[in-house]
Amino acid sequence: MTLTFIVFLPLLGALVSLFLPKENHDIHRKWALIVSLVALAVVLGMWGPFDAGNPGIQFEQRANWIPSIGVSYHVGVDGISYPMLIITGLVSVLAILASWNIDHRQKEFFAWMLVLQTAMYGVFVALDYILFFLFWELLLVPMYFIIGIWGGPKREYAAIKFFIYTLVGSAIMLVGILATYLKAGLGTFDIVTIAQQANFDPRFQFWAFLAFFIGFAVKVPMWPFHTWLPDAHVEAPTGGSMLLAGILLKTGTYGFFRIAFPTFPEGADAFKWLMALLSVISIIYGALAAMAQRDLKKMVAYSSVSHMGFVTLGLAAAAGAVAQAKGVGDATVIGQLLANGSMALNGAMYVMISHGLISPLLFFLVGSVLYDRAHTRMMDEMGGYFSKIPVAGTILAFAAFANLGLPGLSGFVGEFFTFVGSFPAFRTLVIIAALGLAVTAGYHLWMMQRVLMGEGKKEESFPDINGRELAVSVPLMVLIVLLGVYPALALSILDPAVSQLMLKLGGM
Repeated sequence: MTLTFIVFLPLLGALVSLFLPKENHDIHRKWALIVSLVALAVVLGMWGPFDAGNPGIQFEQRANWIPSIGVSYHVGVDGISYPMLIITGLVSVLAILASWNIDHRQKEFFAWMLVLQTAMYGVFVALDYILFFLFWELLLVPMYFIIGIWGGPKREYAAIKFFIYTLVGSAIMLVGILATYLKAGLGTFDIVTIAQQANFDPRFQFWAFLAFFIGFAVKVPMWPFHTWLPDAHVEAPTGGSMLLAGILLKTGTYGFFRIAFPTFPEGADAFKWLMALLSVISIIYGALAAMAQRDLKKMVAYSSVSHMGFVTLGLAAAAGAVAQAKGVGDATVIGQLLANGSMALNGAMYVMISHGLISPLLFFLVGSVLYDRAHTRMMDEMGGYFSKIPVAGTILAFAAFANLGLPGLSGFVGEFFTFVGSFPAFRTLVIIAALGLAVTAGYHLWMMQRVLMGEGKKEESFPDINGRELAVSVPLMVLIVLLGVYPALALSILDPAVSQLMLKLGGM
């Protein structure tokens, strides 16, 4: 019942908030914060009972839902999904705090934020295709309203674009779900059962993987499915941007880990080169597009496109490592190739976790701390913030260094593991992708030079970061440092489940 409580507590909290007095603005944000904190506390309480060495599903709960067609309420977590639950709980709490200054229709805003939490938790624990799809679709509704009502000047355009792109991807994925159910012939929509027992021919795996690939790639988003993201990020309120970058993008890459790769390993093999190529294009294109931006928030948005490319590159490299191993007779060499694939997958998961901490911190600093004071996001209109707001400026520099992959911070670990694990499978592409690191360092350093250094473009003074803003920033900073200097904290949970996925990809 633990996971059910976590998933539906925010939804229950949203329903209760509808009966709270509309005139009392303070009660709505406090209620949303309390509900989010309780859910996070329960997620963290799972840490002790969670068996890190067990690669299987834990905290499992199953109940018949529509038994006539094999739909069940089946939830559970493993080493891949549990870290994402923690990130979801933490960023949700901090996004509520970051939204403390929402000044209109507070009741509806915080209710939608709670509904969004239920959808995010649900995606990461669902083990039935229909249940997964329902939570996946539920993600769209609250985010559509959060962008469309509380966003910037072009909020309606951004919200509709976000909704259409992701809805089309979801529709294609639904076709893949129905085809998978019918082709499996097992009379169940259970994700784990189908992955373990179904015997799909290579041709079917190709087309099924393509359907899921499109659905997940839109949400990641991979180039060329990415164009909805900058508009959504720029127009979304700060709390919405934090959840969009920190959690919603990860649901796409999580789908590859949970469904596409373990269920259609031969499909993953067929698409490995295309996936690797699109990943490298995302890394380079996202970095170059970020370099060209004047709007600080849009720069951070394009950096997300670039960083998520590392996740999909690691996934493609795992399929590439398996393909290499199949053509080798030496058991030692096979073991090394599969170890490379496991390293690439661990790196991909680590980037998901790290980016889930760094990107919310950056969007919070840009969307709230800087914009609320300077009333601009244009870097050409900023300058000298190290002297004007030294604490906020220092935290922005910290976040920038973390995002560019400075050793000692979490961003470095994931990218390093991904590159090392991917190099044997895609040497040329990895070398090209490494050029993206230079561009990434360049636009972050250029941003700091324009925003933090110098004398400033105009005479202005404003207060430094306050206590509430520190309460949002410090937990993210602590985890970024902790995961940067002690990666075993996350890898001890990730590796058993990742190793099992590698065996599945290898047909073992």
